[in-house]
Amino acid sequence: MEKNAKIYVAGHRGMAGSAIVRRLQQAGYHNLVLRTSKELDLRNQAAVADFFAEEKPGYVVLAAAKVGGIVANNTYRADFLYDNLMIESNVLEQARVHGVQKLLYLGSSCIYPKMAPQPIKEEYLLTGPLEPTNEPYAIAKIAGLKLCEAYHDQHGCRFITVMPTNLYGPGDNYHPENSHVMAALLRKISEAAALGRPQVEVWGTGKPYREFLHVDDLADACLHLLLHYDGRDPINVGTGEDLTIRELAETIAELTGYQGELVFDTSRPDGTPRKLLDVSRLHNLGWHHRIELREGIRHVLEAAEWHTDAAEVANHALSALAT
Repeated sequence: MEKNAKIYVAGHRGMAGSAIVRRLQQAGYHNLVLRTSKELDLRNQAAVADFFAEEKPGYVVLAAAKVGGIVANNTYRADFLYDNLMIESNVLEQARVHGVQKLLYLGSSCIYPKMAPQPIKEEYLLTGPLEPTNEPYAIAKIAGLKLCEAYHDQHGCRFITVMPTNLYGPGDNYHPENSHVMAALLRKISEAAALGRPQVEVWGTGKPYREFLHVDDLADACLHLLLHYDGRDPINVGTGEDLTIRELAETIAELTGYQGELVFDTSRPDGTPRKLLDVSRLHNLGWHHRIELREGIRHVLEAAEWHTDAAEVANHALSALAT
């Protein structure tokens, strides 16, 4: 991939997309094509066709998607299914029509069966029922993955798919209701520590296991795969390590100096019991994660991107990290 190659990063203001832009720029790729959703609605077939005809990107990273946590996925089921189907269908088809040299499509680990054997190998896809609360989003992402495979087989397109585990880091969504578990706990616990709240509510039993990858590591893996992988089969991207939600909450409490009580609301859904990715295929391609979980959480706490009482929270978190 030449340093002057024109690269379109769809979803460049999202957590994954912005990290990929940073990584590309660090590696010397500066001919990047970027559009906000207001400038280019990827659900609009005609608009996407016009964009590709005008810009003619040589490479595409499809990181644009409608995403959210358990509540959002289960509440806006039609939106998650429709929007994601339209985004990926329009972008993939125009990439084919205009002869894009290579496209990287971001899938998700949530597309695997709810009760898949652990750790999850790429070939376990479509071998069992999905997690019900997440089904519409998962079906849409599976459709995108299968589209990439079909374009590869029928048209010879170099479309590759990566399946990241749970992400965290700069640019995450810290909304109190619609965020993922890591972002929700980081905000809740750090604010509780700063404001002296006696309790923090944690959704679910705390027993499910989750794997977490810093988004900067994902971006590095994506660049590695753009440069070194051309296969049709999807590639898991993760750390190969996990912990329970309880352990995650306790780790954040420790790093923020929170001394209050963690209260588990068992009326809230747990989601999939465990979804640890098998990353041996990625390791065999020469890539390993670099940012360990505690280090990554420290970086997020130092940044304190959430807005409610942000200054007070940040000051307390930094003082705790310094001890």
